[in-house]
Amino acid sequence: MTFFVYILLCEDGSFYTGYTKNLDNRVKQHMNGKGARYTKSHKPKKIVYVELFETRSGALKRERRIKKNSHNQKQGLITKNNYSPN
Repeated sequence: MTFFVYILLCEDGSFYTGYTKNLDNRVKQHMNGKGARYTKSHKPKKIVYVELFETRSGALKRERRIKKNSHNQKQGLITKNNYSPN
């Protein structure tokens, strides 16, 4: 089974990081205000970063590491991997 760690760019310029096993469905939930508490008050604009993992534990560990990063560090990760946040 594949798990995804993803970063969403929100309309206020902030980032939301999460993990899921069904990326399309989870992003739709966020966009419809049913994803997470954070994305209910910080409307997501688009997905800007994705990593794939074979295990749930690997995805969770990576999600935690990314969440500890500063906004600028997340921006650097996105840019380094050729994603355009704007």
